[in-house]
Amino acid sequence: MTDLLLVAGLSLAAAVAVMTATAAWAARVGRVAVVDVAWGVALVLVALVCAVVAGSWQSWLLLGLVAVWGGRLSSHVHTRGRGHGEDPRYEKVLGGTLDRVGMGVAVRKVFVVQGAAVWLVSLPLQAAAVAGLAWSWALWAGVAVWVVGVVFETVGDAQLASYRRDPDRGPVMDRGLWAWTRHPNYFGDACVWWGIWLAGGVASGWLAGLVSALSPIAMTVWLVWVTGARLLEQSMMQRPGYPEYAARTSMFVPLPPRR
Repeated sequence: MTDLLLVAGLSLAAAVAVMTATAAWAARVGRVAVVDVAWGVALVLVALVCAVVAGSWQSWLLLGLVAVWGGRLSSHVHTRGRGHGEDPRYEKVLGGTLDRVGMGVAVRKVFVVQGAAVWLVSLPLQAAAVAGLAWSWALWAGVAVWVVGVVFETVGDAQLASYRRDPDRGPVMDRGLWAWTRHPNYFGDACVWWGIWLAGGVASGWLAGLVSALSPIAMTVWLVWVTGARLLEQSMMQRPGYPEYAARTSMFVPLPPRR
């Protein structure tokens, strides 16, 4: 019980520290969307805390997986958002711009929620730190699923960047992975955390796997219905050609294009 409380408390403290710093950053630049950069950083810090406390090779491996994913994600989001204004998704969540609603609203509606989400999503890391490795087959199965997720994210982002550089591009990106799913990056993100759940939660025994299953479930719900695909689609549907693209392309899980 002592180990459980220690790991849970330190993980929560790490999430709070990152979100506090990010709130200060948001107040300085006037953009709540910087929290997307901090998301990966916060989970890497929690993974580091869990690895240091546990000292097991399983937790250090999980730190490596989270660091690769989180470092790539934070760097990509930071580069993509440089020079841009507020993300319309966050304006919708806040009910207006940060200048208009104030930092109090932003802290309550974004930073507290994101900090709690970081702690919840990190449950497989905490489970591995407390329980230790029980089933090695689940760990390596999780690494395989993680690889699928990282490939989807990396290839999907590269294909989108290539499309944006093409002067002859059509009105909608529907090439490569984007012909099979409208959100390959979100699908890849979900796969990454289902893989980490297998490698951290399930690999640590049935009880650890059961308790930490909230992590990939919450991540998937978040990506599809909360701040991810569904919210983004509300604005994307206003673009010429996007409704037709949506009619033939799966929203989340990759499937052959419909005729």
